Amino acid sequence: MCELFCLASRLPTRATVSLERFAQRGGYATHAIDGWGLALYDGHDARLYKEPEPAANSQWLKFIEERRQPTNLLISHVRHATEGSVCLANTQPFVRELGGRTHIFAHNGMLSKIAQKLPDQYRRFAPLGETDSEIAFCILLERLSKIWHADEIPSLEARRAEVERFASDMRTLGPANFLYSDSDALFAHGHRRIQRDGRIEPPGLWLLQRSCASDSDALVQEEPSTLTGQPPQQLVLIASVPLSDELWRPFDESEIVIVRNGKVLLS
Repeated sequence: MCELFCLASRLPTRATVSLERFAQRGGYATHAIDGWGLALYDGHDARLYKEPEPAANSQWLKFIEERRQPTNLLISHVRHATEGSVCLANTQPFVRELGGRTHIFAHNGMLSKIAQKLPDQYRRFAPLGETDSEIAFCILLERLSKIWHADEIPSLEARRAEVERFASDMRTLGPANFLYSDSDALFAHGHRRIQRDGRIEPPGLWLLQRSCASDSDALVQEEPSTLTGQPPQQLVLIASVPLSDELWRPFDESEIVIVRNGKVLLS
């Protein structure tokens, strides 16, 4: 299956070390060799990098790490193609505009026959590629468009309710782990995934919270801040599998975690 990774922080930071480890998941030693993508927010807009090639040898990832672009929210995906050809249009994350905000979505799983089982649920938003994941994103945006308007952000409760209903519908089709952000909040849904023993079962995602110094490379700091007069950095990392030896928490089956400004709001 595919691999998901997300970094959310209170203060802008850079994901140098975790990106390196994440890229290894897209190397030839794993099954996920069909492409990779990374989207990082810059205000309400997002910088999107993706290519239908293995991440481990990507010159773009090296450029991104050398550029060291800070962000408060980063979503990344390594693809193992199960539906759709290996091409740019089928490479995640997917990005669309809604309500004057950039929305980002990445999915890990298999949503069997989603177009046939949920017909006519995406009219305004049309997929560019052929994947079940992109159709799912179009369905989610179609539902959210009823509450999103350019002049205001819907309440967190209204958005949570729509995401929960969407996740419930996706779970009936197959493993439905996803990361979704509307530039204001992150919604992470953990379901089931193929485990090392081959069984499809929870956890679908893992979570790590970290507090550290507010320097420019806060992500690589593993000790709590001892600096006086410095605001603490708060970090939330979410991934398909733990990326370090720290104490990552597995998602419960069907759990939705909402993150804003590097802090878990609801779980």
